[in-house]
Amino acid sequence: MRNGLFERNDGAREMPGLNMASLPDLIFTVLFFFMIVTHMRHDEQKVYYQVPQGTELQKLGHKGSIVYIYVGRQPDARKGEGDFFIQLNNRLAKVSDIKAFIEEERQRMSADDQARLTVSLKADGDVPMSIISDIKRELQQAYALKLNYSATEKANLKDN
Repeated sequence: MRNGLFERNDGAREMPGLNMASLPDLIFTVLFFFMIVTHMRHDEQKVYYQVPQGTELQKLGHKGSIVYIYVGRQPDARKGEGDFFIQLNNRLAKVSDIKAFIEEERQRMSADDQARLTVSLKADGDVPMSIISDIKRELQQAYALKLNYSATEKANLKDN
């Protein structure tokens, strides 16, 4: 062996083969890293809501600091029937449960995310304003003061 090259019996030189034995370990280490770092959270929808439409919409940044509250009817209820329900993560709750829920979510977040905590309210367009006011009051008591109302973009129709 001279200068990192191997000599064959006939005098020709060739590069040694690349050792691939540690490649699977490296791949699984990178895969494991991304599985740990990635924040995937999906709530099972237990309430039905039809999001209102708006024209002045903005996208929310930094998804890790957003807490979702859903307000709507149960999926099997018809429009005009039944009461409205509040969903916190994957469970139905009362307005009085919101403060404890916000504290739980805060504990799960990093210090940076706690400072940016934003509550995104996804409420049906027919929810009475009294329920929205009660939710806002509970959020104020929990010091969750950044509130976002979710909406879909309304198509702007201009008369020509």
